[in-house]
Amino acid sequence: MKKQLIIILLLIGVSVAAQNPEMDKFIDDLMGKMTLEEKLGQLNLASGAGNLPVISDGEGKEDIIRKGLIGVSGGRKSQEIAVNESRLGIPLLYGRDIIHGSATIFPIPLAMACTWDMDLIEKSARIAAIEASAVGINWTYSPMVDIARDPRWGRIAEGAGEDPFLGSKIGEALVKGYQGDDLSANNTIMACVKHFALYGASEAGRDYNTVDMSRLTMFQDYFPPYKAAIEAGAGSAMTSFNLVDGIPATGNKWLLNDLLREQWGFNGLVVTDFTAINEMMHHGVGDLQEVAVLALKAGVNIDMVGQSFIGTLGTSLAEGKVTQEEIDQVCRVVLEAKYKLGLFDDPFKYFDAKRAKKDILTPNNKTAAREIAKRSIVLLRNNKNILPLKKEGTIAVIGPLANSRIDMLGTWANTKDTTHVVSLLRGVKDLLKGKAEVLYAKGADFTTDPYLLNVNRTNNKNVVVRDSVIVDHNKTELLLKEAIEAAEKSDVILAHLGEPRAWSGEAASRADISIPENQINLLKAMIKTGKPVVLVLGNGRPMTLTWENSNVDAILETWHLGIEAGHAIAEVLFGDYNPSGKLTATFPRHVGQIPVYYNHKKTGRPKSDFKFTTKYLDIPNTPLYPFGYGLSYTNFDYSEITLNKSQLKGDDMLQASVTITNTGDYAGEEIVQLYINDPIASVSRAVKELKGFNKVHLKPQESKTVTFKITPNELKFFNSDLKYDWESGDFNIYIGTSSAQVKEVKINWLK
Repeated sequence: MKKQLIIILLLIGVSVAAQNPEMDKFIDDLMGKMTLEEKLGQLNLASGAGNLPVISDGEGKEDIIRKGLIGVSGGRKSQEIAVNESRLGIPLLYGRDIIHGSATIFPIPLAMACTWDMDLIEKSARIAAIEASAVGINWTYSPMVDIARDPRWGRIAEGAGEDPFLGSKIGEALVKGYQGDDLSANNTIMACVKHFALYGASEAGRDYNTVDMSRLTMFQDYFPPYKAAIEAGAGSAMTSFNLVDGIPATGNKWLLNDLLREQWGFNGLVVTDFTAINEMMHHGVGDLQEVAVLALKAGVNIDMVGQSFIGTLGTSLAEGKVTQEEIDQVCRVVLEAKYKLGLFDDPFKYFDAKRAKKDILTPNNKTAAREIAKRSIVLLRNNKNILPLKKEGTIAVIGPLANSRIDMLGTWANTKDTTHVVSLLRGVKDLLKGKAEVLYAKGADFTTDPYLLNVNRTNNKNVVVRDSVIVDHNKTELLLKEAIEAAEKSDVILAHLGEPRAWSGEAASRADISIPENQINLLKAMIKTGKPVVLVLGNGRPMTLTWENSNVDAILETWHLGIEAGHAIAEVLFGDYNPSGKLTATFPRHVGQIPVYYNHKKTGRPKSDFKFTTKYLDIPNTPLYPFGYGLSYTNFDYSEITLNKSQLKGDDMLQASVTITNTGDYAGEEIVQLYINDPIASVSRAVKELKGFNKVHLKPQESKTVTFKITPNELKFFNSDLKYDWESGDFNIYIGTSSAQVKEVKINWLK
């Protein structure tokens, strides 16, 4: 009977462990006063008067708020109308995409993941919450924890990469940073785990596309980060656009109710992605009224912008397609979120002009942004140790990114204000002031490909118009000439090439993830000068860099690093900071390898000299840069692995140690990585899986021993019955500097 009661409570979204009688009574009393329309209004997220096709009837958003028909909107004026002019004075939630900073913009999430530093990642979210909450925002649509194995997908920039273990740790850190220890405090905001679920596996890497995978793959590789973020206390979750087991996620009862609420015990609110209920019609599962019923019964609480709930559920109730109890329950969860945020006590607590002046874009926030940006940078190539550079002579800073501030912000920046953004040119000049001469030339536009520009041609075939920006092809040769002149006067060339911010993020998938041809032509011209060339790569995804890796002296992966990008890059280039970042997404040699990821399954015909084995005729199977890869200005030597025991049983603890020695001339940090492989199991296992990591700082010639403590929990996996357990047998333990460069030992562990 007790078990049945717990299941019932979970079904209706009540947390058994954290019941709040005062909250329950308050909401019971409030809901007793609410009309059906007011209850449906709480389920309605409206972004503006232009998004009111169902209920506007010629009225603006303010009139709709007065009627209590909007539960989520933004701005102080809207809150004042909701509280002071609607019948019941129910406050509004105010949600925004605070993805990697509010006013102080940090590196894009994929870049921050390369720090492998949970404290810094949590700190970025804490600062973002403090800044956002001061201007009224109390809810962020973050973290995005989708596992992504396809760099063509634009939204890979918004997540942590391809690994479920690391992605889980990062999701936890972001939730803790946003929500702090007290969600009702005026400087914390509610996190929203997205996109639930599997959105990172969109076929062909094309945004909004379909997803199809086995449940075993779901549980083993894709679900862990969502579950970890939920267990960290995330107050909300967002549905994804894709199918899950052939049913749109937004209307998938197994996903949103059976798994999320019943199995995982989630009691927060579920919001759709933008018009996701309406878009279920395109999946072919019903008309607007039918898909709204599917979403309600699946457990969706808030309809983002689509207005299917408020526009159709009244009719569905009258026709017996939904019940009053179902509507009441989804409404209750929305009101609970507002209660937990303290909005009923003080609807204006998050609007604080004094705190906004004091807490936003502070020197400490900028310092944190620079520190995180430096640690996000990954050194990919350093032929003949050209880096770090000397602070002398003449430096040429070349490329379309070199003096671009807006592109440093990256995708999903909460602001377009570039006042505080530092470009590479500015960063190098600041660092070398009085020490070296700095020359600049743009050299090329981002691309001259009209399809990539998505342009309309004018009568002049040489002039292209894009977003009111003129790209004059007649100037291509002039730009190149200016760059060559600057390069020839210099001692070293910094070529800042790659992608503008608009080429990654939502609706920004690319089939060709190479650097565009006109930028490569610029790079070739720089190499032809005979001067040392450093490719400073700015981008929002892994790219194909096979030619660059063979022809450029050094490659520094700098992503889109936020407001302190230029200062951070300059400090790494000139040796004020020794790069320590490690990749969290594999860089392929060619798009034909995709999907390519380190924790792949084995094949029955592994590559060998025999013809009929798994391989390409034209390229190696291996990626260009593997997961976990990243160079340093120094060298780290790994000892062989030592164990406290090699035969274990039951709940024993294995201690696996390596000694790391800095054999170079620079102090540096090394991210030591632990991987485990289960070579024989009831289901085929990955070749290796990340199970731990440790960052160690070493002075030149210094040694430190790193020890990983391994329990049976690190051996567990989902079997064919979706049971999470481990099996007796032999295991391979790997410790190393990347997923591809490790030391190895074997152990035996019996139950």
